[in-house]
Amino acid sequence: MGEDSKDRAKSGIFKERIKDYMGKSDLLLELYSNLSTTGAVTFSSKALVNKMLSHTNLQGAKLIVELGGGDGSITQGIVDRMDPGSELLVFEISKSFCESMEKMFPQQNVRIINDSAENIADYLEGRKVDYILSSLPFSFIPPEVKDAILSNSKIALNQSGYFIQICYSYLLKNLFKKHFDKVSLSFTLKNLPPAFVMVCS
Repeated sequence: MGEDSKDRAKSGIFKERIKDYMGKSDLLLELYSNLSTTGAVTFSSKALVNKMLSHTNLQGAKLIVELGGGDGSITQGIVDRMDPGSELLVFEISKSFCESMEKMFPQQNVRIINDSAENIADYLEGRKVDYILSSLPFSFIPPEVKDAILSNSKIALNQSGYFIQICYSYLLKNLFKKHFDKVSLSFTLKNLPPAFVMVCS
């Protein structure tokens, strides 16, 4: 390869890295500007995503719901694991995050929904859900909305379905025990901040 070709290749790689960085910077700005709705100081680490999804078996799952798509970190993990014939509905209240995820996930079986998670039933068309995977900031959500989200999610699950939540406070377990018969927790230090994964059924 000649020097000119090498320079063009390096320039192309550099431009792509700048583009990726700028895109992530825009998402971080949205994250920090709306802490009351995002409830996080950084996005979920790959280790946390893997920890969360280790509690699932997405092979054979027909309908999966994610609550709080954010930057798409968890969404990507779900897409990588689910069957081609599965359907994923992603609820995200931030329009900016939704626009970003629509570009990231153009697949026909992934639907990005710019709406509150409490309205989950409006999008299911009477179907039941195998897994609901959530990173919603329940510590920042008004009590009546928390109860509506969890109550409607419990109704949406099929009999063998699971609601799996990432959270940063052990005390939230009491909230989830009001709505689910079984609640178990695991913990990972491989995230900033360290996080719990709550599995509910």
